[in-house]
Amino acid sequence: GEMLPLAIAVEAVGGGLVLLGWFTRCAALALAGFCMVTALVFHTRFADINQLLHFEKNLAIAGGFLVLVAFGPGAWSLDAWWRRRDK
Repeated sequence: GEMLPLAIAVEAVGGGLVLLGWFTRCAALALAGFCMVTALVFHTRFADINQLLHFEKNLAIAGGFLVLVAFGPGAWSLDAWWRRRDK
């Protein structure tokens, strides 16, 4: 209960940054870590198929965020616009 506002803030701010493509790599890395922590803390009862599926879902989402970390945002991102503007 006490951590819920922090979780909501991480998801909202990080998701917004990824959506806009602003500080994308940093936000994606933070969200990948968040997904891994939530998977390892809340979804490790693998005998329960629902928990196993949530664990696997979190791993998949973290993997997607790590792709963003590796390759960065697309051409329509604020990060790309900022780089073009500074040239």
